[in-house]
Amino acid sequence: MSSIAEISLIKEPDFKKVNLCLLDKEGDWPVQGLGEMPGWIKPDASSGCQLIPFGRGNEQTLVVFLHGKPLENCRKAGAEAAAVLKKWKNTSAVIWSNAGNADMALAFAEGLILASYRFEKYKSEKVKSLKKAEMWHPFVEKKQIKNLNILCGAVATTRNLVNEPASFLTAKKLSEAFEKEAKESGFEVEVLGKNKIQSLKMGGLLGVNQGSDLPPTFNILKYKPSDAKNKKPLVLVGKGVVYDTGGHSLKTGSGMEYMKCDMAGAATVLGVFKAVAEMNLPVYLIGLVPATDNRISAAALSPGDIITTSDGTTVEVLNTDAEGRLILADALAFAKKYDPELVMDFATLTGAAARAIGKEGYVYMGTASESTKIDIRIAGESVYERGVEFPVWEEYGEYLKSDVADMKNIGGAEAGAITAGKFLQHFTHYPWLHFDIAGTSFYEGGAVGYVPKGGTGIGVRLITEFIKNYCA
Repeated sequence: MSSIAEISLIKEPDFKKVNLCLLDKEGDWPVQGLGEMPGWIKPDASSGCQLIPFGRGNEQTLVVFLHGKPLENCRKAGAEAAAVLKKWKNTSAVIWSNAGNADMALAFAEGLILASYRFEKYKSEKVKSLKKAEMWHPFVEKKQIKNLNILCGAVATTRNLVNEPASFLTAKKLSEAFEKEAKESGFEVEVLGKNKIQSLKMGGLLGVNQGSDLPPTFNILKYKPSDAKNKKPLVLVGKGVVYDTGGHSLKTGSGMEYMKCDMAGAATVLGVFKAVAEMNLPVYLIGLVPATDNRISAAALSPGDIITTSDGTTVEVLNTDAEGRLILADALAFAKKYDPELVMDFATLTGAAARAIGKEGYVYMGTASESTKIDIRIAGESVYERGVEFPVWEEYGEYLKSDVADMKNIGGAEAGAITAGKFLQHFTHYPWLHFDIAGTSFYEGGAVGYVPKGGTGIGVRLITEFIKNYCA
């Protein structure tokens, strides 16, 4: 389906095969393997990481100086190195590094691997790109390499799902992907069909699904190792709209081809579960993913219709393209049964969030403690998946008042990302954070560093890092 490189740790490199040499500004040149360092190869700490091609006979080596901070510089250098190897038509890499900081070498490897990703399921000719890498470093440990492969593999799984066309990825197929990964990675999945969804009176999910010929699913993921540090679970909720036409509030033609990515929140939840389970992190985790497509038919919701969500809230649907919040409402209400320590939802929810801060970051908001928000910011800076907090002030609730129902599903022209989050807040009575990843989940243009065109895998590295810190 896709291609992403794997990396392994080696004891002694064969310098005849070394094609990536990582140094820091104090590092010693590996005289025994590569001969004398040419005088023209000079470190320049003022310029960020440096990549210098170095020919030696018939061999080509890329000398990389990893200068200082932040680690994102090293990831970007890894992505640049992947591009050079692709140009050289290398499908493997042997990395020698004496950069004293193991984190820098690991960050470089992370960028190298993530940049090697290709979604090739539907291509007749495959791109010749990096398949494997070997690394020698005096301070990098096997477990670190193992976890790096796990993390990058989880990101690749998330990207794959986001890149799948709607002709393949129905709600049922999404559930099958959950079941497959659960079996391989070591967590549990329960898939609820339409009859069970009806018995639970999930009017938001059923309402959005009205226009479709295909049934919805509601997916419950569970990971609970015996050594879990938390008695109350962390709950991850993901928007699983596998294709979004906008319904009767029809989207414009330009950009509709990208609406296969409207289930990126669901894919993020799966990626996190895969990473956490394969790393054997001691955390009790629940995942909730409502899944459907949003289509047009005689049965589809019309603007002005009123639905009732599973907690009894009546909602006046003024815009059928504001459907994600309707299915999330049922999932957030369902989360109450777990008495959760924290709930985090992930959704390509609003164009307003994307317009506010572009593809450089996500919007987040919620009622979680300030210490939790700080931990999210720390994790975000560490993996360079950064967010901007928006408020959920009480006054924004006024935007959602309806004359004929308890709430309406849109607030108006102003503060669209905030009122969408405020709508979701109504269904939460626990510590909660909402992540609007509309601008960051899918790149329509070209690749940016180690983030490819198409599905990005946003949120997997962020939340895995947050959970690792939580478990520490």
